[in-house]
Amino acid sequence: MDIRKPTRFPLWCTIVNGALPIVSFAVFAIGGTEFVYQTHGKWVAVPRETFDAILYMLLGIYKIAILVFDPVPSAALRIVAKG
Repeated sequence: MDIRKPTRFPLWCTIVNGALPIVSFAVFAIGGTEFVYQTHGKWVAVPRETFDAILYMLLGIYKIAILVFDPVPSAALRIVAKG
């Protein structure tokens, strides 16, 4: 198998996964957090302060996971491909 194909996969994962926080930020900026809270409030009854904390925490964990699982394997595969 050619080493270049596996090196492209984490790169595209980084691009796609990096776009999701940008889209979520756009939704919050345009619609406001009240829109998101009302939408999710139909399914789960959570106080507003708790909802904001959970949302902030989940987005932070998601961004950290993107950094750990996408660019690091991509860089490692690129180093191996050159060596």
